[in-house]
Amino acid sequence: MSEEIFLLPDVGEGLVEAEIVTWKVKEGDVVTLNQPLVDIETAKATVELPSPYAGTVVKLHGSVGDVMEVHRPLITFEVGGDAGASASASPASAPPATPPASAPPAEEPATGAGREAVLVGYGVANEDGLATRTHRRKAATPVASASAPPVVRAPVTPGLSPRSTPPVRLYAKQHGIDLATLTGSGRDGLITRHDVEQALSPQPTARRETAPMTGPTTTSRFVGREIESWSTGPKEERIPVKGVLRSMSEAMVQSAFSAPHAAVWVRVDATRTVELLAGLKKHPNLANVRLSPLTIVALAFCDAARHFPGINSSFDSANGEVVVRRSVNLGIAADTPRGLIVPNIKGADELDLVGMATSLNVLVDKARSGTTTPNEMIGTTLTITNVGPFGVDAAMPILPPGTGAILAVGQIAKSPWVVDDEIVIRHVVELAMAFDHRQVDGALASRVLSHVGAFLGDPATAMIAG
Repeated sequence: MSEEIFLLPDVGEGLVEAEIVTWKVKEGDVVTLNQPLVDIETAKATVELPSPYAGTVVKLHGSVGDVMEVHRPLITFEVGGDAGASASASPASAPPATPPASAPPAEEPATGAGREAVLVGYGVANEDGLATRTHRRKAATPVASASAPPVVRAPVTPGLSPRSTPPVRLYAKQHGIDLATLTGSGRDGLITRHDVEQALSPQPTARRETAPMTGPTTTSRFVGREIESWSTGPKEERIPVKGVLRSMSEAMVQSAFSAPHAAVWVRVDATRTVELLAGLKKHPNLANVRLSPLTIVALAFCDAARHFPGINSSFDSANGEVVVRRSVNLGIAADTPRGLIVPNIKGADELDLVGMATSLNVLVDKARSGTTTPNEMIGTTLTITNVGPFGVDAAMPILPPGTGAILAVGQIAKSPWVVDDEIVIRHVVELAMAFDHRQVDGALASRVLSHVGAFLGDPATAMIAG
């Protein structure tokens, strides 16, 4: 028997710390190879870490909510012989992380001599319980070995690892709900956000007279947390600045005080965009494609970058250079249960209508389910923030660091519009674009925004023209 220390791995590129969200094991548990151990949250994603060893958990080097430094001890194991330790992992080299699991790990076969570690991904489940498996492990035949001891499995402890998604587990933790006490209504018994909200709702009791409320009694999300309204919440609440909130705040301060921001804006008649989308949604070949105005805006912004490459640039102050890129990594600001994150679509300028719609939906779904990968969070060149769904006409955003421009899209609403000297009702949207004035001047920015506006004004012709 020997002790092995599992160090917190760097699950991204250059990440230095991560917060412990949920422990899936406790001290004294016997674990199998690749058994899920813990959910951690970095500034970019929520990640589930599998076990690099088969053995006994001796010590957990942190508590839920603790922020741990990368390459510091996370778990100490007691392992015995070749059957216990991973063939590929060592204290100095942590295993790669798997996406958050939506289902319990498959039963491990008996471990034979020379068996290699296999890290298993289980796909993503959204908060409604709909799971999609990304890949499946082939069934393995147990290896018979006279010398191999039987695998001892950890006892099932109520409440140890209830089936749910990381955002739901975090939501339940913030509200003091033990997931082990809930029955999941999702697919295969998955505990959903709705199940947690049901547990938070007051149970029916004998009717009694209550004082009338003087304000709203709902909650709202703020920096990744559910905040109670003034009528029911505490007088003061302090929120630790860490994880996504810390990443967002540091990036915005860096950008605001290092890049000279300037902005242009325009109102656009987007009636033809609305009409085109309505027609496309009826097409049988597009029945499974989720199209939205954001799809057309994304195509328009990428098309503008092809015509005016200078907008797809960054300012390298260290080397005194402007870096112009010939490929667009399109960032999409996403409102998620963890807060605001901006993942990007690599090579977005190469996508057609269906490709863009699919990529946008996958990107946003992953962001909201907490499964965005670190690679999807780096290398953004242009960004879109869509404030229209919130009923907002316009916004003046701050540039993500290292990018040339960010386009804010307001709601598309019916409004009076002059057509051929007559006032008619049209679908109108306001666009605002902030840009780095060190390398992008007002003339270039205006041409780019005008190009986007013209594209929305007649998207069918623009897409055909290329």
